[in-house]
Amino acid sequence: MSVPLAGRVIQLAYDPGITPKGGGLPGLAVLKNVVNSINMFGIIAVVGALAVSLGVWAWGHHTGGHQAEANGKKGAVVAAGAALGLGAANGIVAFFSGLGSQVH
Repeated sequence: MSVPLAGRVIQLAYDPGITPKGGGLPGLAVLKNVVNSINMFGIIAVVGALAVSLGVWAWGHHTGGHQAEANGKKGAVVAAGAALGLGAANGIVAFFSGLGSQVH
């Protein structure tokens, strides 16, 4: 007996049978290397941004430039947040990927 199309679509929606698998496509190692390099470039850029922001903060504080001081503080907080995000990116994706694999 044939299963109607609606029954097959509902069955597919519950379990499509797809799981992540490493090594399925050529160039996976190259892609990982490129992403790692982009992440390292981002971290290096954040170090520069943090240094500039801290310098602006100090300059604004010592010259009485309240706007410059506030902008330096904001830049330092943003740079710290960016460093946190870049450093934790792999763990965040792994956490949510594991969490997503538990959904049925």
